[in-house]
Amino acid sequence: MERLYLTGASGLKLAADVAGDPDDQPVVLLHGGGQTRHSWGELTRTLAGNGYRAINVDMRGHGESEWCPEGDYTIDRFVDDVHGILADLSQPPVLVGASLGGISSLLAAGESPELDVRGLVLVDIVPQAEKAGIQRIRDFMLAHLDGFDSIEEVVAAVSAYNPHRQPSSGSGEGLRKNLRVGEDNRLYWHWDPAFMAGDRTPGSTKNVERLRTAASQVYAPTLLVRGKMSDVVSEEGVKDFLELMPNGRAMDVGGAGHMVSGDQNDAFNDAILEFLAELVPTATPA
Repeated sequence: MERLYLTGASGLKLAADVAGDPDDQPVVLLHGGGQTRHSWGELTRTLAGNGYRAINVDMRGHGESEWCPEGDYTIDRFVDDVHGILADLSQPPVLVGASLGGISSLLAAGESPELDVRGLVLVDIVPQAEKAGIQRIRDFMLAHLDGFDSIEEVVAAVSAYNPHRQPSSGSGEGLRKNLRVGEDNRLYWHWDPAFMAGDRTPGSTKNVERLRTAASQVYAPTLLVRGKMSDVVSEEGVKDFLELMPNGRAMDVGGAGHMVSGDQNDAFNDAILEFLAELVPTATPA
């Protein structure tokens, strides 16, 4: 796996792990808000081992990517970053985006007819997302801006937010990759606190209509992967998605909540590989 720095909007440096043959079908992975590229680590290796070029990106202000000096974490800047990431690719990619990454991918693909994408995977996000579920995520992130004394505190906080998740998936070692050590030696989530300033959630009427319009203009094959236990994507949200997307389909992952890939990693990875195999039948497993 190779570490690269890609160029986002206004020259912002975005850290990425890249694996697989450069000539293989590129698959760009964009995590959710408050996560880092490490949430896609297993999928990155799986893709590379199955004949794809995986490009796993830390979004602006997250992980090892640069923090925006102006604190601009509006959705438009994340969309601009997607354009920057895709600019140097030699062939149309498949975009896989969770939550914020899915919103950014959907808007980039739907609002820019010139942007050629081979396929789109939205992970537990739809234009008409559930406000209560989104607010619960925001509450969780805002509750810990002052950091943690120990990794045990982090594990307890994550377990309280995701009580159905298997203990191993919320282990301290796995969580350390999503943390940074502050000058006061406390543990902080590995993202810029300015990311939480203001309200950029997709719950407002204006944003919902923007996302719905974009969805209706995406003609690439699109897969929605929903956590069966998700409080962010409801059955009504899935129905709306399917009515909007010309080439959309949806599947549920049992036993998973909003953090689908972390809750049921193997089932999630299998679903992605099956979808990609239909788009890129020439991909050959290693």
